[in-house]
Amino acid sequence: MRAPTIDFIFDFASPNAYLSRNALRDLAGRCGGEVRLIPCLLGGIFKATGNQAPFTAFGHIKNKMAYEALEMQRFVTSHGLDRYRSNPHFPMNTLLVMRGMVAAQHAGVAERYVDAVLAAMWEAGQKMDDPEVVAAVLDAAGLDGAALLAATQDPVVKAELVANTEAAVARGAFGIPTFFVGDEMFFGKERLGQLEAYLDQHG
Repeated sequence: MRAPTIDFIFDFASPNAYLSRNALRDLAGRCGGEVRLIPCLLGGIFKATGNQAPFTAFGHIKNKMAYEALEMQRFVTSHGLDRYRSNPHFPMNTLLVMRGMVAAQHAGVAERYVDAVLAAMWEAGQKMDDPEVVAAVLDAAGLDGAALLAATQDPVVKAELVANTEAAVARGAFGIPTFFVGDEMFFGKERLGQLEAYLDQHG
């Protein structure tokens, strides 16, 4: 039987995307699935659906935000993600690095690109909406930072990121991280258990 494909609606802007991506690798390994990261703009998804980031929508509810922090720490601990750090520059505009991700997919270096940018944002606390910082991070990872940044201005790359975002909303996405297995949707890192159960039942 063909291994299931997990579509991961993805934007570097979300710390939960970082946390989910690492946990999802382990889950896919257990289930024999393949993870396909689909670069989308979280801001575009929010605009299209009327959604807001939790710190904007619920920032005034002290107890809720305290619980969100507790839940995140539990997830970090349970999945051994001790390299995770809050980014002092959060929130950041990720348009540049998301276009860069599309360009990296075209160049066949998406895995290395995603690893480098995620580590810079959510482990090293770097300012990844600064082109000079982005170029240095990519170069340090053995990638061609200048070429990838230049490719972010390609109309084809720009259009693909927009199309991905629109397609994600059409499938039902309203935030990140969102996961699809076929038409079945799961939202949030807290749903990874449900996703694994679904794959076990339908594998």
